Amino acid sequence: MRLRDTLICFICLVVTAILLIIAGGQLDYINNQRQQMKLIINEPLENAPPSLAFATVAMGAFRGLVVDILWMRADELKEKGQFFDAKQLAEWITTLQPRFAAVWEFQAWNMAYNISVAIPANQPDQRWQWVKNGYELLRDQGIPLNPKSIELYRELARIFQHKIGGVSDDAHKYYKIQLALAMEPFLDSADNEYFEALAKAPLTFRQIEGDANVAPLIEALKTSDSAFADEDEFVNNYLALRQNPNRFSPAAFQVIDNFRNKPALEKFDLFAKAYHLHNTWKLDPVMMHELNKTYGPVDFSDPNKHFPLDWRQPDCHAMYWAIKGLQVLAEQEDREIDIHETNTDRIVGHCLQDLFRNGKIFIYDVPVEVRTDASAKPTKTIMKDIFLRPDLRMFEAYNKSRLAVIEKYGQIPEAKGSVESLKDGHRNMLTNAAFSFYQTGHVKQAQRIYDQLRELYPLDEFKVPLVTFMKMRMREELQSIGIYNAKEQIIALLRESYFRYAIHDDDEAFAREKMAKDIVDFYRSQYGEEFRVDIPELPVLRYLALLDFLNDMQYPPNLRRNLLNRIRIERLDLYEQLQQEEEKLKRQEAESG
Repeated sequence: MRLRDTLICFICLVVTAILLIIAGGQLDYINNQRQQMKLIINEPLENAPPSLAFATVAMGAFRGLVVDILWMRADELKEKGQFFDAKQLAEWITTLQPRFAAVWEFQAWNMAYNISVAIPANQPDQRWQWVKNGYELLRDQGIPLNPKSIELYRELARIFQHKIGGVSDDAHKYYKIQLALAMEPFLDSADNEYFEALAKAPLTFRQIEGDANVAPLIEALKTSDSAFADEDEFVNNYLALRQNPNRFSPAAFQVIDNFRNKPALEKFDLFAKAYHLHNTWKLDPVMMHELNKTYGPVDFSDPNKHFPLDWRQPDCHAMYWAIKGLQVLAEQEDREIDIHETNTDRIVGHCLQDLFRNGKIFIYDVPVEVRTDASAKPTKTIMKDIFLRPDLRMFEAYNKSRLAVIEKYGQIPEAKGSVESLKDGHRNMLTNAAFSFYQTGHVKQAQRIYDQLRELYPLDEFKVPLVTFMKMRMREELQSIGIYNAKEQIIALLRESYFRYAIHDDDEAFAREKMAKDIVDFYRSQYGEEFRVDIPELPVLRYLALLDFLNDMQYPPNLRRNLLNRIRIERLDLYEQLQQEEEKLKRQEAESG
């Protein structure tokens, strides 16, 4: 009996040893798979001081304590202005706790909001670098390691929508310009056909290299300049060649000339742009195309047709990441709607509202004087400025989106407070939209929005006819404009009208001119003769506004010339009025002199 027990134990030991050997043989494969699938939490820190590397390994389960110490040290470095050291600590913290979404969220917010504004506003390029560090940390590292964390998608969207798209930062214009200029080379004609082709383009170099029509172009570039020998950098070098040929040998650009207007170059160029959007900006061209079709500006001649979104806009990037997060969340089973999802839905609404109010971008050159030091003579240089203008075509996308979100939360009893808040925002937006359309002369569209407003929100203030409501709304608007600065407000509106007319935004030009006239008429009817001396006749105001516009050096010279040419050719009556007013004022000055 004892021999039998001994034999069984021996066999068990042998089997156990064999199983351990087999399992050990699989360990390397399992570890490699864990690394590829980003399932390793305790990854070793790279470039860390020996003391930190030792502490993280030796303390094991107490890594959280190390993180707390690092967090306090990072905050101390930030307060001392040692920003690069603080950034390095932030990277170590996220490496120590890669699956803790709050760490990524905090560090991105710290870079984009805290560290950036600690840099003087007269160094906007350095501020912008820290804003970029913030959103790139989330986009390129945090989200890939935490692909199901809606908090990270929401925070990334918030940086684009609020930090870059908002006006709270003194350098917000610089941020907008940098983002717009960075995206511009990849938008091409930016029509629906372009985005459809972009969505169908291959996304790997191997795929495009295997195209028999494109292969000769790729081979010619490889032999023209050694920079194209590295396939990993081939696309980036190609895009750089198209934008700055001087960085490469003349033979490289000669290749481009040889293939110009040929399908091979057009196909590779489309691939390169799709590749860059996908790999650098982490934007899926397919999803971009879908968002264009769903949320793009509506074609007023065909309400079922949408133009593409302007992806130079930070709100478009914000909307992309917010919707991406909502899509990821929707795939999770047995989920409960929480504040993170509600706030992400709100960001989409804010983005669409912002695009309605400021959806059109106009970037222009401005001559400025710069001093290297107090004693030096100022030198003239050219800087870029940006104008953001309303895009009324965005109303339909906003309206449909908000109605869908209100319906979504309306089916959840626990979300009653959120529904009421969403309805308040929607009602205010409908009111503003009706007013905007009415002022631009789109009375039928204004009436349609006003009818919807009265149907959804049957309040007493909406029971009056549209014209009456618009007069009331105008009166409310005017109440915030004191009588003593009314002239300045009117001239500002007229100057805005001239600007829009110069850039061929005729509807908005008409709206501003009409609003200026309505203000003049309102004050004349409201106050009679009392303040007439403070509100000159409209032709005088037009002349003064045009004079201010033409003398404002912030506007490029060609824009001012275009304005005068358009007025002279297309609005002869206004041109003659301006000439008459100029002569009248000259006579008045001569008589008073």
